[in-house]
Amino acid sequence: METNDGNREQIVDVRSVVEAVSAEEGDAPVYQVESLCMRCGENGITRFLLTLIPHFRKILLSAFECPHCGERNNEVQFAGEIQPRGCCYCLKIPSGDQKMLDRQVVKSESATIKIPELDFEIPPEAQRGTLSTVEGILVRAADELQALQEERRKVDPQTAEAIDQFLMKLRACSTGESSFSFILDDPTGNSFIENPFAPSSDPSLNIKFYERTPEQQASLGYLVDPSQTEGTQDGALTGEQAGLDDQARREPHGSIGAAAGHRAIAQTNSAEIAEALFRYTAPEEVMTFPSTCGACAARCETRMFVTNIPYFQEVIVMASTCDSCGYRNSELKPGGRIPEKGKKITLSVKNVKDLSRDVIKSDTASVKVPELDLELASGTLGGIVTTVEGLITKISESLERVHGFTFGDSLDEHKRIKWIDFKARLNKLLSLEEPWTLILDDALANSFIAPVTDDLNDDNQLTFEEFERSWEQNEELGLNDIDTSSADAAYEAANTAKTE
Repeated sequence: METNDGNREQIVDVRSVVEAVSAEEGDAPVYQVESLCMRCGENGITRFLLTLIPHFRKILLSAFECPHCGERNNEVQFAGEIQPRGCCYCLKIPSGDQKMLDRQVVKSESATIKIPELDFEIPPEAQRGTLSTVEGILVRAADELQALQEERRKVDPQTAEAIDQFLMKLRACSTGESSFSFILDDPTGNSFIENPFAPSSDPSLNIKFYERTPEQQASLGYLVDPSQTEGTQDGALTGEQAGLDDQARREPHGSIGAAAGHRAIAQTNSAEIAEALFRYTAPEEVMTFPSTCGACAARCETRMFVTNIPYFQEVIVMASTCDSCGYRNSELKPGGRIPEKGKKITLSVKNVKDLSRDVIKSDTASVKVPELDLELASGTLGGIVTTVEGLITKISESLERVHGFTFGDSLDEHKRIKWIDFKARLNKLLSLEEPWTLILDDALANSFIAPVTDDLNDDNQLTFEEFERSWEQNEELGLNDIDTSSADAAYEAANTAKTE
């Protein structure tokens, strides 16, 4: 690429463009560079713009135009980082709803788009990172299939005829004549489908977050142990993996185990976990075993201990750190069997003491604040140990960091005022200008809010309500497919043999 004086060449990469744009004050300017046109070989102009999409994150838009041959293209690249977990969006689009087709879609270069009703899939390499709508992505896919139809008719008329029939169905979906499901699956977690009802949930949009497989880690350029991918493909553990359990070591009971537990928690990203858990009991035994970093796939250690929380149940705390990339992670997992019923916890927050109540939110729990019409779906924020005040603070920080609802040059004034008002109302929860209600709805009953009285029944502001899980909830949790009949039969046979 040439500079304006044409005397020397300067290489401009995406990072330098992002830094240059980010360094500017006020509105982000358009950054222009000369770049080679791959169609005619002449120099064209590429324009870069760093912007922030409302309810999402920062992206870098690049648009190329060649004045010599008219070649034009655009691309979306992410100015941020790969997210800790992948994401999968599923949007149910009924027939005749044109507004649903106008929803904004950000597709990263690693995302896959699927329409199960048509058995249709757009792989990552078929379309690069794009900023479009549901209709725009379907129209583009149809146009790309249509482009080579004349050549196909000459070579393989039968295949061309089948594609013509498919294109009719695809265009019917793009115009809203047919109902379909639009699935966007991205292992980097950097893709997005607009939710016009945010921060409330959208009944038509389902969002799931998941841990990446070793194969997905490798496709994203992370270093992965070959034995891991071979083990998952063959469905059996290799000798090295099978030996991991033998490498697990146990700390002795007493002060050494407690000190190891303190160190494990202190090395995580939240001091609140240590303050909350050790308020009840210190861990008696800590296990340390080898694991793989979820960010860079390097070898690291995970520390785990089991503790019992009064009025609640046995829980497992896991903490891991990576010396290679510095990634830290802490998780809280339930212990014991799966409860037969779900649990809904309702807390009426009226005074400062209520803000200091300990809260355990599992990764299957949803959070609701009816006074704000705020609802966080299960999986949001993951499993955390904090306080009522800490939970609201984390929600506020997460919304501002991930959604960016007070920024974004594409946000109209009405929506901007709406989001500014919502943020102000969210902050007022912590000032206790008015009483408000916190609801944790957990299908697996693994969440908890601590009482302020010695007897749980004496706390009039805190209520626990059990409910029967629906078939859909059991299906989402994978409980409908669990078959324990063989284990039950073996257990009964063993007991019978002992009695005889």
